[in-house]
Amino acid sequence: MWFFNSVLDKLFDVIFLPFRNMSPWVGMVLISLLTSFLMLFIFRETSNQTGIKKAKNLIKAHLLELRLFPDDMRVQFRAQGRILLANLKYVGHNSKPMLVMIVPVLLILIQLNIWFGARSLKPGESVLLKVKLSGDRFPSEVTVNLEPPPQIVIETPPLRIEDEAEIDWRVKAKENGLGRLTLVVGSETIVKDVAVGTKPLSKISTLRVGRNVLDQVFNPGERPLPSGSIIRSVELKYPAARMDLFGGRIHWLVVYFVLSIIFGFAFKGVFKVEI
Repeated sequence: MWFFNSVLDKLFDVIFLPFRNMSPWVGMVLISLLTSFLMLFIFRETSNQTGIKKAKNLIKAHLLELRLFPDDMRVQFRAQGRILLANLKYVGHNSKPMLVMIVPVLLILIQLNIWFGARSLKPGESVLLKVKLSGDRFPSEVTVNLEPPPQIVIETPPLRIEDEAEIDWRVKAKENGLGRLTLVVGSETIVKDVAVGTKPLSKISTLRVGRNVLDQVFNPGERPLPSGSIIRSVELKYPAARMDLFGGRIHWLVVYFVLSIIFGFAFKGVFKVEI
């Protein structure tokens, strides 16, 4: 799974490389445009274009029938029934490409969450570091030490939550740069990436997980923890990122879907796709 994640990671690195010093909007517009191209191609190749066009024409014809014969109840009921039937056919023709598109869209969203979901820390900003162990409880005999990089200082002693098999610290960003928090749990040493004051468009991995396949799928930002590790996950609670829009702030997911839909309809004629 890590090999697959690393291939996708490198692909998005290449896509966003020229835009990392620019506004996140530039990268978002680009990836939304590329997504619309990919979805239009998939839709064209997997859908029944003739059936979609025929169903849409039938809907238009029966809607016209409703307007031409407003006083004939028999025609009205018949036209409404045929509109419903044509709509069902239209939905049926669209269901296959939609199902095919679920997987690539999901993988794209997971990768985009690393780039747009959280922002790097600012000097002087404090966040929680949460470490969870594999068992149901935190063994009292296990020693835990945290060694910060130069960019980070530890503000609090470790807080053990034994029933949750969890231990927390509050850490504070000191200076800009990329670094690694080092955790020594018993005889095991684990590192977690940390970013302070990075470029406007940067990858931010909030969570490092174990070898569970689903955990790796949804958290591909860092190499999974070693097999058999006593640690289940290491999470740094970065602040959520938002995109500036006319003085307001909006979630990246809304921007992504709106732009992708706009580009999709704008370029459907170029791809000769009937939607």
